[in-house]
Amino acid sequence: MSLWSILAYIVELYVVVLIARALLSWLPARPGTALYRLVRVLDALTEPVLRPIRRVLPPIRAGGMGIDLSIIIVVIVAQLVVVPLLRG
Repeated sequence: MSLWSILAYIVELYVVVLIARALLSWLPARPGTALYRLVRVLDALTEPVLRPIRRVLPPIRAGGMGIDLSIIIVVIVAQLVVVPLLRG
């Protein structure tokens, strides 16, 4: 297994973490529960990457809620990085 393949798998794993964070954000997580701890871990892993994107592209207002596009942007960029790594 080459270094590029290992890097590609790490990026893919990060994409899974991002998707898990997005899906779990729809669920109510009460402090003290296992779900709350999981959400906090996912937030700690993903927020350093998402925060700078949110500064440039804030959530879009749709009715009474905001749609955060930062996760979508990171997933697309990650896929643009992974495909060449797997070909190399």
